[in-house]
Amino acid sequence: MDFGVVLQTNPPAARTVQLAKLAEAHGFSHVWTFDSHLLWQEPYVIHSAILAETKRVTVGPFVTNPATRDWTVTASVFATLNEMYGNRTVCGIGRGDSAVRVTNGKPTTMAELRESIHVIRELANSRPVDYRGATLQFPWSRGSELEVWVAAYGPMALKLTGEVGDGFILQLADVDIAAWMIKTVKDAAAAAGRDPESLSFCVAAPMYIGEDWEHMREQCRWFGGMVGNHVADIVAKYGHHSAGTEAGAIPDALADYIRGRQGYDYNTHGKADNDHVDFVPDDIVERFCILGTADEHIAKLEQLRALGVTQFAGYLQHDNKEETMRVYGETVIPALQTHVDAKR
Repeated sequence: MDFGVVLQTNPPAARTVQLAKLAEAHGFSHVWTFDSHLLWQEPYVIHSAILAETKRVTVGPFVTNPATRDWTVTASVFATLNEMYGNRTVCGIGRGDSAVRVTNGKPTTMAELRESIHVIRELANSRPVDYRGATLQFPWSRGSELEVWVAAYGPMALKLTGEVGDGFILQLADVDIAAWMIKTVKDAAAAAGRDPESLSFCVAAPMYIGEDWEHMREQCRWFGGMVGNHVADIVAKYGHHSAGTEAGAIPDALADYIRGRQGYDYNTHGKADNDHVDFVPDDIVERFCILGTADEHIAKLEQLRALGVTQFAGYLQHDNKEETMRVYGETVIPALQTHVDAKR
């Protein structure tokens, strides 16, 4: 299993770069950042600085979208970073949440998401692509390599991910829900004639090493609110207890907790002091996040790995960033790696 960190690009940018360097020092393979240009600083500028000051980590947005950036511009960014720093990028993409909603926009359609994945991937892999009636290609790009991982929750998005994604991003760490979603993606990949095991499966959630459960829950309750935005869209389309829909069933555990949701303030999106998440119960915080001692983290991560999860990406939007990364580097990550004997 690989491990990543998910950072907000809050000023000063030097702090984000510092955390990324610390993540690499503790053995994390990926550094992801939010992409919401009004709420936080521009991620791709900071990605360049991270790549310049690290040697191994792969960086990418968690996640970008097809609405706020021209697809060819997005592809150009990745191809340029790859030329500068040696194919150390990955593109996480979804239909759009805060980046589009704050500007009074709306998420893209599934068809737009599907087409954008194709255009971005082809161009950023130094290949030609048909776009708006012309064949386009970067004449300066040679040997660029980029995978596109799709963030999804609902049945149609999960199906699309299996059909065209290089990887699947699930932003919650509930084991039961992860099992359903991973199976849905794999089934869609197989139905499309793809090898389901060729996809990467990334589960992302707040990770907090500690013993004070009340404090940990309060530091991470924001995550249930963020996930609730996506769940609310899905439930509005498919309804509660939607077993039997053409797209597939929505697990009750994913839908029931948003009953008490009363709006959402994007000014506190992704922040520990979010004041619009009182509807998120304690058990959802514990199910969706990974909290507790190192042993408790390891136990839950082993369950996720058994489902086929290939990467865990931990959000660090709380007051215990450095200590959590330290314990992961010294204890958690080694426990989830294959052990090799020096002599046999």
